[in-house]
Amino acid sequence: MTMAKRDTYTPESLLAVAVEVFNERGYDGTSMEHLSRAAGISKSSIYHHVRGKEELLRLAIARALDGLFGILEEQGAGEGRAIDRLEYVTRRTAEVLMAELPYVTLLLRVRGNTGTERWAMARRREFDQQVAELLAQAAADGDLRGDVDVRLATRLLFGMINSIVEWYRPHGGHSHGRDEDVADGVVRMAFAGLRTT
Repeated sequence: MTMAKRDTYTPESLLAVAVEVFNERGYDGTSMEHLSRAAGISKSSIYHHVRGKEELLRLAIARALDGLFGILEEQGAGEGRAIDRLEYVTRRTAEVLMAELPYVTLLLRVRGNTGTERWAMARRREFDQQVAELLAQAAADGDLRGDVDVRLATRLLFGMINSIVEWYRPHGGHSHGRDEDVADGVVRMAFAGLRTT
């Protein structure tokens, strides 16, 4: 039976199991033994795919970061007024978060205890900074309310988007609506308080 599982196991399915275990137990609380039990394969089979659990962490976090940074390369993030680009990035960030929920959840939970975690936190700050620059440009263009502090608005915007990982459950779970409804709700609530018009 174990042989059959080993034959059908892929690096992608191993990564999905690892992310689930990391999110459940915490990265520091997860051993290779936990991963092998959850995957139903031997530790040596895991080592056939990766060097260890930190490589699994890096692969998982890279998937989340690639999704987020990919947004900044999309046409809607690069063309038009800063406020419209910011709205586009906000919507797409919520969509990517929901589409890659376990991976983004893991990204948001890293604390900087390993080299991979410190790399992830630096990349997250880089993404946040690029979005903050859009907010600052929208304010300079006069498209944000004058009484809105840009630094505070940046933190509140990310706080609202990132909170989705705490309550959103896809595929019939208690998700409070379809993905599009959630993304629309985030944009409506945020930009009703930010836009001048």
